[in-house]
Amino acid sequence: MKGRLFLVGTPIGNLEDVTLRALRVLRECDLIAAEDTRRVRKLLTRYDIHTPAVSYHGHNEREKAAAIAEEVARGKKVALVSDAGMPTVSDPGFVAVGECARRGLEVEVVPGASALTAALALCGLPLARFRFEGFLPRRRAQRRSRLLLLLREGEALVFYEAPHRILETLRDLAELAPERMLVVTREVTKEHEEVLRGTAGEVLRAFADRKPLGEFTVVVSASRGGEEPLPALAGEVARLRDGGLPTRDAVRAVAQKHGVSQREVYRAWLEEKEAHGRPGAPP
Repeated sequence: MKGRLFLVGTPIGNLEDVTLRALRVLRECDLIAAEDTRRVRKLLTRYDIHTPAVSYHGHNEREKAAAIAEEVARGKKVALVSDAGMPTVSDPGFVAVGECARRGLEVEVVPGASALTAALALCGLPLARFRFEGFLPRRRAQRRSRLLLLLREGEALVFYEAPHRILETLRDLAELAPERMLVVTREVTKEHEEVLRGTAGEVLRAFADRKPLGEFTVVVSASRGGEEPLPALAGEVARLRDGGLPTRDAVRAVAQKHGVSQREVYRAWLEEKEAHGRPGAPP
């Protein structure tokens, strides 16, 4: 008997969003490796599936990947599922796939729902090309530096965000790219599904009188040309200069902090100065 690892897409909210093939594989396989056995049990109970499930998550992935590959090598059929959507897409799974591939074992994908593709379909923005970033860094300085780099590339940007960080990220976008259009999806396919459209500032105002809850996917439009995601840096340079730091040192400090070139930081500061008076000497 030949074993196989199945990567099975599961619903991201509505339990009806599961394919007939996925249900058949989950029913026929010998074992289900699940990011959260309690979450997958709801799906299995709904469709009267009694396949045993074991945990496979980010904290035990290295250890469990070898065990899963060993089961496949013994001829077992193992289904790997994440909490929701497609395993390995910003979720555990790639280590098990890599281990099976290394051993020459068969791996098969069973496509299903994805918060990424759902948001792309809902956004209504031109997306001939886009950059999927998964989750942005948690720390503010690292997140802003990453956003600056991504925004400068000009392509549409898609990423996931947690409810306790979404407001901070929207504030960063409002400062760094105030003109870019955003589409923020929340709880897609669930009872409280919501789609918010507008600039980052406009979406922020939508949360003025309520706490953001649920799972968020953010789509940022591509640059329309001429947009510069650097006005916030000009403000930082100005504040450092007001504190007594020479322009050259202020530009260098801001550039190093955000991982961008000194020339770009100085250009942003210069343009801001020219809009409000005669600029000082270049650094």
